Amino acid sequence: MSMPHLNEDANAIKNLAQLVAGEQGLEYVGTEHLLIAIMRHGEGVGAEVLRAFGVDEHELTRKLETLVQHETEDTWVFGRLPGSPHYRNVIQHAIDEATQLESAEIGSEHLLLALLREDGSTAQRLLALYGVDLANARNKTLELM
Repeated sequence: MSMPHLNEDANAIKNLAQLVAGEQGLEYVGTEHLLIAIMRHGEGVGAEVLRAFGVDEHELTRKLETLVQHETEDTWVFGRLPGSPHYRNVIQHAIDEATQLESAEIGSEHLLLALLREDGSTAQRLLALYGVDLANARNKTLELM
């Protein structure tokens, strides 16, 4: 199997993540922005899984503001805005998830599972507030796929 690439939903989510970071006045894209972008995009298995766990974009954004007060991380360049090191790892994890699930494309579900694999990331900590972990998200993802 060839290396999976971002499908239309995942590409839209990546672009939305940059917009979310820009709306917050940040000069980097972090895992939290990718998570909010999955919810804002609202389509795909990733968003369905999050809704199944009661995640809401507006509440998620409020929880983010409470959890993180403009943390600064080292950045690297990915697209227009630099991405945090966690963000870079999430992209690699998403490729791994798509490969493991024998998907030709990376979708929102792979991005979500990748966010949960990235230990210590802001997105992982936010999802923990909803009781979402890798095991239960993977089970729900497989159910919805």
